[in-house]
Amino acid sequence: MAKTKVFISFDYDHDEILKDFLVGQAKNPDSPFELADWSIKEAIDVRWKDKARQRINAVDVVAVICGEHTDTATGVSAEISIAQSEEVPYFLLRGYSGKICVKPKAAKSADQIYNWTWDNLQVLIGGGR
Repeated sequence: MAKTKVFISFDYDHDEILKDFLVGQAKNPDSPFELADWSIKEAIDVRWKDKARQRINAVDVVAVICGEHTDTATGVSAEISIAQSEEVPYFLLRGYSGKICVKPKAAKSADQIYNWTWDNLQVLIGGGR
């Protein structure tokens, strides 16, 4: 069975370690997903947006890792806006337990931040929301 392709969106300046954790989970033998690509750390311009759009269109779902400063991460909001316009599903993951995790500015008010557990991750990647 083919694994679900996931694009990781995260705040490069504050939450790169969280991306590493998700990369590790993707390597589990029972993981239902593979990481096709993740955020681009470059200045946001037309070229950046084109590159992000290509990457997002090549995946099944976008996993947005939320931390304490995600609302100020312009790249994360741009990636969510692209996913929304391209109708690529996305979900928000709480990056830290015991800390405040905030939604990116481009997230919809109805978007929920889900606790990052292995069970939740499998359900979310499978389309359950």
